Parts: sequence; C-alpha cells; structure tokens
Amino acid sequence: MRLKHQISLLVLALFVWSSAAVAQEQVDLEMMYKIKNEGLRNSQIQDLSFHLTDLMGPRLSGSSNLRRARQWTADKFKEWGLENVRIDSYGDFGRGWDVKKSYIAMKDPYYASIIGHPKAWTDGTNGLVSSEVVLVDIQSEADIEKYKGKLAGKVIIVPTTLSTSPAFEAEARRLTDEELEARKVIAIGGGGGARWTPQQMEQMRAARALDAKVNEFLMEEGIALRLTGTRGNFGTVFHTRAGSYSTDKRKTMPEMEIALEHFGRIERLIKNGHKVTIDAEIEVEWLDDDYKGYNVLAEIPGTDKTLKPELVMLGAHLDSWHAGTGANDNAAGVAVMMEAIRILKTLGVQPKRTIRIALWGEEEQGLYGSRGYVQKYVADRQTKDKKGEWDKISAYYNVDNGSGKIRGIYLEGNDQLVPVFEKWFEPFHEMGAKTITRRNTGSTDHVAFDAVGVPGFQFIQDPIDYGRGYHTNMDLYERMQQGDMTQAAIIVAAMVYNTAQRDQKLPRKPWN
Repeated sequence: MRLKHQISLLVLALFVWSSAAVAQEQVDLEMMYKIKNEGLRNSQIQDLSFHLTDLMGPRLSGSSNLRRARQWTADKFKEWGLENVRIDSYGDFGRGWDVKKSYIAMKDPYYASIIGHPKAWTDGTNGLVSSEVVLVDIQSEADIEKYKGKLAGKVIIVPTTLSTSPAFEAEARRLTDEELEARKVIAIGGGGGARWTPQQMEQMRAARALDAKVNEFLMEEGIALRLTGTRGNFGTVFHTRAGSYSTDKRKTMPEMEIALEHFGRIERLIKNGHKVTIDAEIEVEWLDDDYKGYNVLAEIPGTDKTLKPELVMLGAHLDSWHAGTGANDNAAGVAVMMEAIRILKTLGVQPKRTIRIALWGEEEQGLYGSRGYVQKYVADRQTKDKKGEWDKISAYYNVDNGSGKIRGIYLEGNDQLVPVFEKWFEPFHEMGAKTITRRNTGSTDHVAFDAVGVPGFQFIQDPIDYGRGYHTNMDLYERMQQGDMTQAAIIVAAMVYNTAQRDQKLPRKPWN
C-alpha cells in the first residue's frame, strides 16, 4: 500500500508540474494570427518552388547547379532585407560533377527508347557506344574465368533480383488519427525488430566482396558501359552513385541506371537467345576548381540586450540528386524554411534572440553541411569539446520529409519539452497539427545538433507520395504539395517566433 501511495504522489507531482509548465508558456495569439494571415494571403511558396526546381535544376552535391542555387538563395535573402547573409564553407567535401549529355536506346532486335540516367560521379563513355549487350552472370570467383578477354568495349548487364510489384495501396496518403496516436508510443524492450543472424551477415560480407572483385574485373576488361536496374515502378529510376567524389580521382567504369521494366526486357531477350544492341553515350564534367563544401546562412538579428547573442535556427538541405530536380527532397523543405523567415521579416518581427536560417550543403552524401557547421561552430561530438555557439542555440528546426503537411513534432526523447510544444501547437490544431511525441526520428540534419546536446527537431509530416518519388527522376515540381507547404511554413514561423521570444532557452537533455 505504501508503494502505491508513493506512486500516486509521484503521478500527481508530474501532473502538477506539467500543468504548471503549460500555464507558464506564453503564446502571443495576435502574432499567431498575423503569421497565419501573411502566410495564407501572401504566400511565396509557388514562386520559391519554381525557382528552386525548374530554374535551378538538379542540385547534386558539389555540382554547378548547387553553386547557382547557393548564390540565388543568398541573393533572395538580401532582397528580403535579412542580415549577415553569407555563403559559408564548413570544410572539405570533394569533387564536383556535372552531366553534360546522357542518351540510351535499344537498336536491336528493334528500336526502343530507354529510361536511364548516369550514376552519380561515374566517368563518361568517351563518345557514342554502339554495342551488343552481354549478360554477365558471376555467382562465384570461378565464374570470372569464362568472361576473361570477351568484354572489352561491350555493354554489360548483371542479373538482378529486383522485381516490380502492383500498387495495391493508394499512391498518396495522409496520416490517420490512429497512426498519429501510434507515433506517441515508445516501445520498451522486446527485441526492437529484425536482427541479422551471423550466417546472414557472413553471406552479406561475401556478396560485397564478390561484387568488389567483379567490378575490378570489369574495369580491367575495359567494358564500355554497365547497365543497372533500379527499384521503382512505371519508369521511376532511383539514384545511387557509382564513382567517388574523393579527390584521389580514381577512375571508374561508366554506369547507367535504367528503369526496371526496361532492364527486365533486355535481360529476358538475352536469356531467350536474342541479340540486343544498345546505343548509349554519357558525357560528364569534373569540377576540380573547388573541393570545399558550403552552407548558406542569413539572419534576423535579435533585439534584446541580454538575449540577442542567442540563436534560434531553422534549416533544410539545398542539395539533391541529379536526374529529377529534387522537388520533395529537398526543395520543398528549403522553400518552407525560406517562406517561414520571409513571413517573420515581412511582419517586422523584432525577436529577442537572433533568428538564423541555414541551407545546408551535401546532406545527401552524409549530412556534410550540418555536421560541418556543428563541428566548426557548436561542438565536437567525438571529443565533447564545446565551441562558441553550443550554449547559445536554443533550438534548431528542420524540414526534410517531403512537401506534406506538418502534423506535429518529434521531441527526440526530451520529456521537458512536451508541455511547451503542446501549448505552442494549440493555435494549429485546426490546421491538422497537434501530435507531440517524445519519439526520435533520424536521417536528416537535425541529428547533427541533437548529437551534441542542442535541441534539434524534425516535424511529423504527411508522407503523401514521398516514399515513391524521392531520390528519383520523378522528384519534380508536379509532385510538390504547395498548399501543404504553405501550412508548414506558417507553423515553422510560429515555432521559431515562440522560441525566439521565450524568456529562457528551451530545456535540454543532458550531454556529457
């Protein structure tokens, strides 16, 4: 009975603490109205989306188009009257690479156009290749011998285990109330999903080792081009990279990814004894004039005598893959964040803390931009060495899950923030945003901040058709949900404003 009584007192204390915390949070409802009004009536989302996709084009890490996009966004910030606008190097990245020409078609047994794109950082073909396609089926090192001396100048394919599947589910969807509720649940114990067995791990290591030997053999043979089928249906080509952006300039074989349906046709024709001939050409340009990586930064300076050195940050990654225009990944996030800070600047907000927007470089290759920024200005996550901005940043907000509506926020396990954000999201319940979860989410730029103890947040978003289109040739302007992005920009602007005006920085998780 005594234990039950103690538990009851603890629950009551937590309830009182939570209620008191909510009561202490101040929300300027007049400002919330102004933010909504400006965002709904004068949204620049459509114009920003056009410029970032159709006009700037694909923005592969280190590419010419990414350089153009950095300059365009910096100029737009200056046009809006933001201060301390700069294109800031975070450190080394590697070689830039541009596609200058890409063509592929089947010539025999009949003409057919093929949907295909060069793999990132592949070498070119040194002109037009016209070659029979050879099916190279190597299941062990012993199989290599039968192909020696036979592949020079050939186009080759390697059998794939990938297959297409019918789309029984709706192409686009929104999160249901039940799914949003489930996002609040944190599983404790019980295994946490599938685990690779030692045998499976050994098989994976052996497969990787064999693949490396096959690639080395194909390079030695001097093949003209390798074709790879990729996952995806109805002509969608998912990107990967073949070569390396490393400055060691190691030569790679020319590689092109083609739609799985087109790959399957070629493979079946060959297996059934029919000769297949391909015409293809890849022309690329390596950019060796600057190996640095860069972020674009801009600010609305703080005005409070004591708090203005502190920072509230918002950001998204500016780079993309190279066959589409990186619309949902992540021009959408960039447009939302740019619109959020435009709203605040247009309203003449005089924030207590400085508001800083960051458009990150090279996220797709490993969070280079955000991690480089954190390493340079915030903290070293390995040595735990704290730098100048570590105790100045109140929060970092990120958008990088497509163009769907914001439905809530992940708090990365920080219990202290639950009552804060529950209060802050109240004015947006009617817009469909009210789910506050302690759960973590990963794989994007907020992770760089959370890893060093600085509150970093990614929002819960409706997936729409993000999973089917990101990292593909079909990640284009038409896939952007601009009404949803308008809602997202309003909510981001509100969260940033509330954080900038709060008497204290947001509470942090321990970091030692």
